[in-house]
Amino acid sequence: MEYPPIKQVRSRSRQKAKHMKRHLVIALASIALAAPLASFAQSTNASAKVTVQTSYLNAIPPTSTPTEWQTVLEQNLKMANNHDLLVTAGFEVGLYTDTTVNSKLMASDTSTATASVKVRVLVDGKLAAPGEVVFGKRTQTLTATLEGAIASCLSIITNSAGGLQIVLNPECVQPEVIGLMQDTVSANSFSFTMPNLASGYHNIKVQAKIDFKGSAQNGSFSAAAVLGKGTMTAESVRLAINPPFPYVIQSQ
Repeated sequence: MEYPPIKQVRSRSRQKAKHMKRHLVIALASIALAAPLASFAQSTNASAKVTVQTSYLNAIPPTSTPTEWQTVLEQNLKMANNHDLLVTAGFEVGLYTDTTVNSKLMASDTSTATASVKVRVLVDGKLAAPGEVVFGKRTQTLTATLEGAIASCLSIITNSAGGLQIVLNPECVQPEVIGLMQDTVSANSFSFTMPNLASGYHNIKVQAKIDFKGSAQNGSFSAAAVLGKGTMTAESVRLAINPPFPYVIQSQ
């Protein structure tokens, strides 16, 4: 019986060892790649302490029509334990008010315009303390008492005494008009709270509402508002137990 040379046997053994080593390296690399993916998949469902949402767009575009409450920012937060929730909302708020008055023959005229933007936070559909908050409001009132445009309504007559007299025709007088317009933008923020939340997922919504009102006698009024860029931050916190003063002061 013939046997292969010793060198040939050793060569085949080395090739087999290299082949097995190559497969082992590939298997280890596959495990190393799969481990972070599995870790990431688990982390997406893990509990977190903070969540955020921000918007580059206007939350509510410019409008001169009152709106109902509408959700402008929304996020979910999974809490591991019974914690308290602290939510901070910040927005750009633009207010526009315009009033004009018409007055003649020293009769007073008044016009008023009001624009307001309110914000509230709902946690799982429940109102977070302290409820509705006014992020921006302006009431503009314009009053004037004017003679009117009388230049073309004057005439010179001779009175009964033979002297000259200047007479005003009131039916000819046109009212004088004064207008006032204000257009401002400011950034405001406010913190809301919802104590004693159970563990698990919680839905957080920031809602806003725009409202207008006004009045005019002989003049006119108009108002508009915009809720611009905004950011919501929701944080799971642990407040002090049995504080000397209440966390939420109820309305009187």
